[in-house]
Amino acid sequence: MKYLVVLAVFALAFAAEEKKKEDGGKTFKRLIPADVLRDFPGLCFASTRCATVEPGNPWDLAPFCGRSTCVISEDEPPRLLELVEDCGPLPLANPKCKLDTEKTNKTAPFPGCCPIFTCEDGAKLEYPELPTPPPESETKEEEKKP
Repeated sequence: MKYLVVLAVFALAFAAEEKKKEDGGKTFKRLIPADVLRDFPGLCFASTRCATVEPGNPWDLAPFCGRSTCVISEDEPPRLLELVEDCGPLPLANPKCKLDTEKTNKTAPFPGCCPIFTCEDGAKLEYPELPTPPPESETKEEEKKP
């Protein structure tokens, strides 16, 4: 049962890199290698909590706006990964859009802590393009080339 939860979370990480929020902003997801303490090899280390976390369990990234989940990779041998969810990059500067300081709640749980912007009629927020890493299979093929 525990592995089903981990696999479901892992599948989610690859299903969507970004997800639209209600206010038109986006939340971002990315997988990174997990921090692991040598005395606790089967657990992720949550530095914002100074605690270890079992695979399949999330933790809040306060004082930052985000959430992470400890996941096990499908690699052989399996490794621990951290599925990080956060607000992503700020939108590009637009004089017709302003940070709404009254609606933004920096202390709310994620994703409620993400900045909220208000734009004049017809104006639209634009976000910077983030580079996407090549699939792991392509990376391994590149390493094999002389």
